[in-house]
Amino acid sequence: MITSPTHLALLTLSLLAAFLLALLAAVTAGLLAHWNGASTPAALLRAGAAFGGTLTLLTALLALAASPLT
Repeated sequence: MITSPTHLALLTLSLLAAFLLALLAAVTAGLLAHWNGASTPAALLRAGAAFGGTLTLLTALLALAASPLT
């Protein structure tokens, strides 16, 4: 396994970017659901589902991209 500081910093920044993109998707989905007439709990459920799905997808893509490096 590669443990150089550069690779660890790149991995950390990639995970942070994935988290922020998932958060952006969740906020967007929640706001769109609320503006569409959904109640606040329903909008939060949609936002949570969007966050979980986006973070799962981006983490899987990061793992797939990092697999040739190990």
